[in-house]
Amino acid sequence: MNLSLLFYNLTHITYIHKENGLDYATRKSNGTLYIYFEDSDGALDWKSNLDFPAKMYGRFFAHRGFLKMWESAIPFLEKEIKDEAVDKIVICGYSHGAGLAVLCHEYAWRTREDIRPSIKGYGFGCPRVLWGKKTSEHREIWKNFTVIKNINDLITHLPPFLFGYFHVGTILEIGQKGKYSPIDAHRPESYTSELKNAGL
Repeated sequence: MNLSLLFYNLTHITYIHKENGLDYATRKSNGTLYIYFEDSDGALDWKSNLDFPAKMYGRFFAHRGFLKMWESAIPFLEKEIKDEAVDKIVICGYSHGAGLAVLCHEYAWRTREDIRPSIKGYGFGCPRVLWGKKTSEHREIWKNFTVIKNINDLITHLPPFLFGYFHVGTILEIGQKGKYSPIDAHRPESYTSELKNAGL
């Protein structure tokens, strides 16, 4: 996967905006469904980001704000995810959108058992979403999910590990320590630059 191109698409695609703050886009190409989730772009998104007490979601506990936003997205995405003509799904998000991508990945994995090896997820500048103790089931579901983390990016450290939250999937670190402030490390131009520097 060309991560630079994927991130470019994330930050340049035209999103569908829903009243509750949900911002998403989908594209289909040769049997592959691409699902994109936008970064925070308004007060509702930030309200969701800061609503981080854990809430039960199926067999897991998740960040309540992201969970509420994701559950509002299901009616708009379930038909496309369940489309039998789709044999590969690529889910991606940036910042706030990466949190939604984590939950979307689980939903796709659970509802499309027939194509599980072909479900890939990518979270750029991804916050922590899952709470509690990481289990073998977490590792299995999110084994094809990659957290792309620019070193020093503040958002990738939230909610704090000490509060019981953890990252899922594989963490891919880019950038250099001390090159950016914790806020600047999260900016889209920083991710664009560091992905290019890493040849990704």
